[in-house]
Amino acid sequence: DSESKMAKLQLFGSYVALITPFTDADEVDYECIMGLVEWHVKEGTAGIVPCGTTGESPTLSEEEHFKVIETVVKAAAGRIQVIGGAGGNCTKKVVAATEKCKALGCTAVLSVIPYYNKPTQGGLIAHFTAVNAVGVPMMLYNIPGRCGGAGMTSATIAELYKLPMVCSVKEATGSVDFASEIASVCDIAIFSGDDSLVVPLMSVGGKGVVSVAANLCPAKMAALCSAMQAGDLKTATTLHKELYALCKAMFCETNPIPCKAAGAMMGKWKDNTRLPLTKLEPQNAPAIKAALQAAGLL
Repeated sequence: DSESKMAKLQLFGSYVALITPFTDADEVDYECIMGLVEWHVKEGTAGIVPCGTTGESPTLSEEEHFKVIETVVKAAAGRIQVIGGAGGNCTKKVVAATEKCKALGCTAVLSVIPYYNKPTQGGLIAHFTAVNAVGVPMMLYNIPGRCGGAGMTSATIAELYKLPMVCSVKEATGSVDFASEIASVCDIAIFSGDDSLVVPLMSVGGKGVVSVAANLCPAKMAALCSAMQAGDLKTATTLHKELYALCKAMFCETNPIPCKAAGAMMGKWKDNTRLPLTKLEPQNAPAIKAALQAAGLL
């Protein structure tokens, strides 16, 4: 078993849950995506996670979904890892999407626990075992808040970690205690799914973050992860305080609505979302602006 563990993909640092920019004509702005990848490479982001929920994957057509991933892989050109969003709640479709990500050259895939149809723990194990057979490294995504039920138990995560392709878990339960529980039963690489919990999560052994705020402050989020890895709590805490208001502001409305508005204020992309997501409510704009200023981004 130690051999398969040695062979597992090692992930570390700040991974950006990339937004999908749209033009005013509601088309995916592929040119903007290429520019964003270039920026993340320069800023020290460890990897790009396109077509997750932050990337508005529910409202991308299948063609757009894979074209976004392909665009990111090509722009990355091997300089930065790419973890393609390939999760879903139909195992057959998830296997097909995972195969596509593998063919496009993704480093790994992000695979969410099936939502809405709420499989049992046994169903989750069977689902991810089928996805594992594709043969591309996998980051599991545990987010009960978007899936109903209690998500994966630590025992299920430990069982799934025995699969050769399962290398990490994005932990979005918001519970540092649960992350500690996972770490106590297996060696899976734990990534925070909550920007404001990176410091506590890494202090109990987490390896980094899949971040929404890194869409806006990639260098600072990468620096925070590096500081934690180096055991420099002083620097990490300073960065945490600087970014805290921004991390919280990203969820004043449904993600990625605030992130889209914030990036537009910074001139990174146009403030366009796809229905059923709408633009930021005007009364929330001042708080976003203040958070960007506190983080030194405006």
